[in-house]
Amino acid sequence: MNNLYKYVNNLVMYSALRNNTILSRIAEVLSEQGGGTSESVPRSKVYDEVHALLEVATKYGFRDNLWKSYIAFLIATDENPFSKLCEMVGASEGTSANIIVKKDMENIYHIFNYDFSDAEKLIGTDLFSIISDYKAMHKDANTYNISVSEKVYELMKRLENATDGDHFFDMVTGFYKEYGVGKFGLNKAFRINDEVEVKNDGIQIISESNICKSIDDNDFIIPITHTSDVTLDNLIGYEMQKEALIENTEAFVSGRPANNCLLYGDAGTGKSTCIKAILNMYYDRGLRLVEIYKHQFKSLSKVLSEVKNRNYKFIIYMDDLSFEEFETDYKYLKAVIEGGLEVRPDNVLIYATSNRRHLIRETWGDRSDMSDDELHHSDTMQEKLSLVARFGVSINFNKPQKKLFDEIVVGLARQAGLDMSDEELIAGANVWSLRNGGYSGRNARYYITHLQSVGSE
Repeated sequence: MNNLYKYVNNLVMYSALRNNTILSRIAEVLSEQGGGTSESVPRSKVYDEVHALLEVATKYGFRDNLWKSYIAFLIATDENPFSKLCEMVGASEGTSANIIVKKDMENIYHIFNYDFSDAEKLIGTDLFSIISDYKAMHKDANTYNISVSEKVYELMKRLENATDGDHFFDMVTGFYKEYGVGKFGLNKAFRINDEVEVKNDGIQIISESNICKSIDDNDFIIPITHTSDVTLDNLIGYEMQKEALIENTEAFVSGRPANNCLLYGDAGTGKSTCIKAILNMYYDRGLRLVEIYKHQFKSLSKVLSEVKNRNYKFIIYMDDLSFEEFETDYKYLKAVIEGGLEVRPDNVLIYATSNRRHLIRETWGDRSDMSDDELHHSDTMQEKLSLVARFGVSINFNKPQKKLFDEIVVGLARQAGLDMSDEELIAGANVWSLRNGGYSGRNARYYITHLQSVGSE
């Protein structure tokens, strides 16, 4: 049993695996066997670590062999200098780093395939046998991080076919090149953690209420574990708008110059849906999304510093963006988009949606140069217009006319599998729109949801 402890403590590049992980704690517990009797093994500590492993397995949807899944998870999420380089260029032959990592992979190969039978006999438990052939309960996809689960499961199944440390090395580096590493490699979308304070020197202070949370929750940028699977086909109509967004995003993902985008117009017309669909469309080509709110704009520079050296394209997403006259946080956004000394990284664009064309509330007084308290109101107006001018592409989404609204209703009904005639659908949708604020794609979707709820009774 001491071999597990030896394998873990021999890790160099992957030294994070021995820093207070379930793996390192189990290895330490088994190394404390003393005289090799069941009484000398702290059995309760083993149970505690198996319990912790079950918690991780539930959070990420592990199945089959939980031990191997957990080791694959550690490999897939360990952002060390070697793994981050591999996601960009793959493994380079003949480097000193390769020699070090191959030694690590030999150790991890033995950890991955570790035989717990002797430990079970000594402790008097079959827990490790159970978790090695684990029959997980069925769970809905929105109850765990399915994006991580699928990739970790794929890596685990690949590693099960490895015959030695060198083969293990080839499979791991191939996985890094294909999917990347860490949270940015395994997830689509992210948000800023408000419970992490960022000081000017970049030091992160975790609030006391957050100490007992998982290590992921202590990050400044954390994954959004369940995202919409909407596609652009789900947004009926607005073909010119969708084409403009695709054209700009395609250029961005392909490494060509691209513009920041503002999607503006009437509420409920599909602006946010377009952004979500674009993320799903280009995720496999390395597109990632970081959602940020107005009160977090002071942290924009920190966000850029975390993503600028990664092998992904990032959209900083701001939904329903607008400012009242008294709000000044838009100045942080202006500086980041264009105008500050620090250049925005090439792998970052800003996409925003808004119901306002000019983002900042204007008054009739702004249109006049006559005022009791300001000599030149035109300067105030230019200040307000300067933010929207920093978006190179502005795409307008207007409320649909009657014909398009009818097309949206019928199209959504067919996608939902409703068995009603076009005439019935349109007649009902007209009544619904009169009661619920007029024609919009959102109202059309709410109407279809209503029909589904009534039909399921």
